[in-house]
Amino acid sequence: MTESTSHVEQQVQQRIAAARVRVAAAKQRRDELGAARRRGLAARHAAKLRRLAEQEQRAQQQADDEAGDQDHDDDRYGYA
Repeated sequence: MTESTSHVEQQVQQRIAAARVRVAAAKQRRDELGAARRRGLAARHAAKLRRLAEQEQRAQQQADDEAGDQDHDDDRYGYA
């Protein structure tokens, strides 16, 4: 006796195969979005670190400039 699948069984198998394709596509989309998110987070973190370093450098430069201005005031008024 040969095994032949009925029309209904064929349709069920097609639906199962289509569902597997949809699941695989959704997983790929999630993986791609996750990778993009990780790249974005890394880029934002790097930008934040650069910004913080620049702020610290500006604050140090401003403090150095103010300290230099005080030295000049002391010289000008004979406080040195």
